[in-house]
Amino acid sequence: MMKKYNYGTAILSGFEYLLEEYPEVFVIGQGLWSPWYVGNSMTDLDKKFGVERIIDTPVSESACTGAAVGASLAGMKPIVVHPRMDFMIYAMDAVVNQAAKWSHMLGGQAHPGLTIRSIINRGGEQGAQHSQALHAWFAHVPGLRVVMPTTVADARDLLIASVLSPDPVMFIDDRWLYDQEDELPAIEEISLIDQKPNISIEGDDITIVSCGHTSLLSRDAANMLESNNISAEVIDVRVLNPFFADDIVSSVRKTRNLLVVDCGTLTAGFSAEIIAKVVENVPNDCLANKPKRLALPDAPAPTSRVLEKDYYIQSEDIVVEVKRILNK
Repeated sequence: MMKKYNYGTAILSGFEYLLEEYPEVFVIGQGLWSPWYVGNSMTDLDKKFGVERIIDTPVSESACTGAAVGASLAGMKPIVVHPRMDFMIYAMDAVVNQAAKWSHMLGGQAHPGLTIRSIINRGGEQGAQHSQALHAWFAHVPGLRVVMPTTVADARDLLIASVLSPDPVMFIDDRWLYDQEDELPAIEEISLIDQKPNISIEGDDITIVSCGHTSLLSRDAANMLESNNISAEVIDVRVLNPFFADDIVSSVRKTRNLLVVDCGTLTAGFSAEIIAKVVENVPNDCLANKPKRLALPDAPAPTSRVLEKDYYIQSEDIVVEVKRILNK
């Protein structure tokens, strides 16, 4: 019988593999020795591999990220951990102006192969400054790869692929995914550049495309829609940059309907990029109904628990939107 992992222990398994197999890998960031910061995703790594490879830094997002960029240019494989995506904004010069640009500016002679693990925190009355999903920001930056795993297996395998990539990678995980459990096969190293969207549920009536936590909600919604005789095809984007839309386009050609569900805010969100790619690549008469987006309101997250219920997307909201599109 295979051992079951949850999302956090799958990430831990990925860390253990990388630290055991690649001596140039080290982890740096805040709260790495504390389960309060990173849950069970880094439990006892400092005891197993030593504090010189699991470096718990003072509170300076800019300093630890800049140090990691420099280490990557010297041939190391650093993983920078930002327990809250919101506070990572302090490190934007190192991420956007340095890591993402070095290979291009030096004609491919330098490869800052670092991985930035950025964690989305939401709910629990954390409010506007602790709850942001900024994946669309980073997907807009040339030279920076962006990964958002949803499944337990992807949490481990895309982490390993990110760290072994020669390019800088933004690896975004969401605490709302951590309760998932699944079995994990033996590790096989995969190339990040080859990873495409995953069709997690096949269907014929509508294509639902999402990433991160909303992919989990979309699978739940598809199961609910099945009882209403609506067959939804669910696609998990997984990698936002580079973004490969061919499988999504093929799915929409089949279903002729599209709903994109995004865990970020609506305006200028990644949902718009998905719809644009589809509309640019299907015939004018392909769509039976207008494609629609379902995303967070264009407002900062509320602190009130009551308001949070209205602010965040639920599986039932996806069901309602699908029925509206299909006029059912």
